[in-house]
Formats: sequence, C-alpha cells, structure tokens
Amino acid sequence: MKKIRRGQFGKKVSTILLVISVLSTFVLAGCGADKTTTSTATSSSTIEYPSSLNKTVVLRVAETGWDSYNQLLIAAGLDDTPYTVEYAIFQGGNLCLEAVAADKIDFTGSSEIPPISASLATNGGNFKIVAVSNSSPQNQELVTMGTSGIKTVADLKGKKVGYIKNTTAHYFLSQMLTAAGLKWSDITPVEITTADGVTALKAGSIDAFASYGNSINAAKNIGAVTLKSALKILSGNFPYEVSDKALADTNKRAAAADYLARLQKANEWQKNNLDKWAEISADPTGQTYDDALTLLKATYADFATSVKIADDAIIKSEQSVADTFYELGLYATKVDASKLYDKSFSSDYTAALSKFK
Repeated sequence: MKKIRRGQFGKKVSTILLVISVLSTFVLAGCGADKTTTSTATSSSTIEYPSSLNKTVVLRVAETGWDSYNQLLIAAGLDDTPYTVEYAIFQGGNLCLEAVAADKIDFTGSSEIPPISASLATNGGNFKIVAVSNSSPQNQELVTMGTSGIKTVADLKGKKVGYIKNTTAHYFLSQMLTAAGLKWSDITPVEITTADGVTALKAGSIDAFASYGNSINAAKNIGAVTLKSALKILSGNFPYEVSDKALADTNKRAAAADYLARLQKANEWQKNNLDKWAEISADPTGQTYDDALTLLKATYADFATSVKIADDAIIKSEQSVADTFYELGLYATKVDASKLYDKSFSSDYTAALSKFK
C-alpha cells in the first residue's frame, strides 16, 4: 500500500508530496514480478538482519524532483527492506536539508552546494555527509546563441550572462571566468531561472547562459551552442546526508547504511539496464525516451555512477565550492568542509554492502 498526502515541514519548506511505503515483506518481494525487475542486481532476500532492524524502524528519505531512489530500487528488485521507508519529494536539495534540520527527514541527497548553506544554520543543520553519489556531470554548460559571435569565455567581458544563483551553474561559471582570466565583475551577471534563461537567451536579453539539465537541451533547440562544458570542472559528487539524530540511533544508522548499499547495488543494475532506466526516468524528468537514453549512455561512457565513501579528495572538492562561494560573497564566514562529513560511517556502509552478493 502506498499513501499519498500533502504537508508542510515548517514555514520555509514548500508543500511536498509524501509517499509512505508501509509494505509487508511478501508484498515487497512480489514487486520482483514487474517487467522492470527481470534483471536484478543482486538478491537481498537471503540477508540476515538483526531482529531489532524490522518494520517498526522508519527511515524517512527525502528526494529532489521525483522519487528516483524509490523507483531505482524497485526496478532493481532491491526495495524489500526489512525496515519501513517513507519517501518525501521536495523541489530542491536546500528544502530537503531544511526538513532534516527540522527532524522531519533522516536521509537525503543533494548537490555539493546545499549542505554548505545548511551548515551555517543553527546546530550546523543537524546533519552529516556520509558518502556521495559520483556521476558524470552531463548537461552542465555555458551556452550562447550560435549567431552571437561569441567564441570563447574571454569574449564575455562586458556581456550579460545569465546563471542560476547558488547552484552548480553559479560555481562553474565562476571557475570558467577565472580560467579565462576574467573576474566576476568583468561580466554583468544576471540571476535567472532555468526556464526564463532560455527565453532571455532567445530574446537577446542575455548574451550567454550558465545552466544545467533540460534547460541546456531547450537552449540548443532554439539555436544555442556550447561555449564551454563543465565536465572537467564539476566533481560529479552528489552528497548523501543523514541527520545527526539518525546517526546516533543504532537502528536508523543501520537502516541508512543498508539503504545506501542498496542504492549502490541498484547503480550496478542501472549500468546494465540503461534502456529500462531511460523508460522509467524519461517522463518524470521531462525528457523523451530517446533523450533520456542518450544522456544515460553519455553519462556511463564517461564513468559509471557509484556510491563513494567520504575521503580527502571528496572533501577537497566540497571545500573548493565553499571557498568559491565565500569569495563571491554568498557566505559571511568561511566554511570548513571537513566538519560536514562523518568518515566513521564508511565502516557501516562497507559492512552493509558486503552482505549483498
């Protein structure tokens, strides 16, 4: 049984779609008969869990945009958790972390940017990053109209450049300007949304547009071309955050580790089933099946999506983002990225992953 309801998590958090899965073990196992689960990454039905990790343990998981974690686990035949999972969908990683801070969510994921901002809140945001999803950062680009005459990033001096504030686009635009010998003040930065950016680019209201996702496809459909890709700039790290309270709870900590291990095994399933995942993900991400499959193939041609435990390189990447945004004046104080991470969780995750054959 899945129940859908709407609710609010505090004044700052927008209305969400809450999907609560309270399914018995035999119903969950029955999902394996669905056409999308014919090729299973692994079997979790034979794993022995401690009796304390049962359906009375609830792991509250927040996702951004759509229930991709849930759907991926179902597709891979890995949604048969011994504990209960409640899914909440938010329109932004910042909102997910606000819910974590309010103790409404135990586990979530985001880009590298939201946890930096969230850490500046009371109690440091009430979370720790325990691992990251590492994936090729496709469709993150600086584009301009093919008729603009702009050929290099250096040509943007004195030009109007649209970007989405406090996002990866903000970060990679700054990095691109620096690499081209320009300062932020050398351009006229225009804060804009993804949809309005495409419209403004077509109308000539901006000369270039730093964005990501479907807005890049939309821009190219109206004649935009890539000025520079962020492939070699962005790490492709998308942190997984767990609330401090959940980390301190033995059963919830174990559930979070097991859930993360399931996501990794589901990634392995996805690698071998790109066509099936394209069929599942196309509609909720606003793509055609062909576009979704093309993007997935490009992603995996670069490198495979995987869960990575927190290490010095991952923290260094987070620190680079924090320092850049501090220098741009987004934060009043410097952030020590190492304090956002809980490296001790790596042993929990490794142990959980080892149970899957």
